[in-house]
Amino acid sequence: MAPPVVRGTAAWRYFGDFRDVLLAGQVLVLQVAHPVVAAGVRDHSNYTEDPWARLMRTGASLSIYVYGGAAGARFEASRLRELHRTFTGVADGRRYSGLDPGAYAWVHATLVKVPVDVQRFFGRPLMAGELAEYYAQMCDIGRVLGVRERDLPPDWAAFERYYDEMVASFRPNETMTTLFETIHTVPKPVRWLPDRWWPRLRNAQAAGQLFLIRATLPPALRKQLGLQWTYADELRFRRFCRVVRMVGSLVPAPLRTAHMRWIGKLNVWLRAHPWAYRLIP
Repeated sequence: MAPPVVRGTAAWRYFGDFRDVLLAGQVLVLQVAHPVVAAGVRDHSNYTEDPWARLMRTGASLSIYVYGGAAGARFEASRLRELHRTFTGVADGRRYSGLDPGAYAWVHATLVKVPVDVQRFFGRPLMAGELAEYYAQMCDIGRVLGVRERDLPPDWAAFERYYDEMVASFRPNETMTTLFETIHTVPKPVRWLPDRWWPRLRNAQAAGQLFLIRATLPPALRKQLGLQWTYADELRFRRFCRVVRMVGSLVPAPLRTAHMRWIGKLNVWLRAHPWAYRLIP
């Protein structure tokens, strides 16, 4: 049994690190690489019309599991399962469900992997003891979410084998193509941003996002998707990692997750006081 997620434990320290946002594109590509997830996103998500709101809702939900306390995590898990129960349809001639156990486990797995990859790329790789504690805590969160015990590998080494096997089984799909197109065509995040500024900003964010996706995707999937990666790209990414690592080292460890802790507590309160949503513009 893992220790609860409290101040100082591994999940508390690493899950909400501000550098996690750098892998937002990568984790979305990995999730929709699963055919059931791809079908559900295609049929039931509005991310192409309003990707910023979708990103904010996802961040708010994730913050609750780790920083919202046990009761908050149970409430959010129940809400999500009820929501996904309505996600049904047909893909490749077969019916699918948003509660498909394999797809549900895979989405959880991608979220487990992100903080570990972020520290490997942009921080300090987790030590063996930290990694064991972190993974055990994330398995407990997976159980709260409803991931089956059989879909939770017993330790990190087994998790990595499962993760690599899943990645090796994926092939390009229509939802992935739409996701890459959305990165290039995303609307501006706020109305007050001048229209004349957005095309240049959008092109810059698209170039940066696609570079980070190519840099951080597992090489096997990057090859399947036909994404080129050169030695010059590798050198450029290493320089970027050094800069981010240096900036991160200047931020005290407790402050690296402060924003997610605050969001988690705020969202627990909002779910207990739904009338307050009317006050949010």
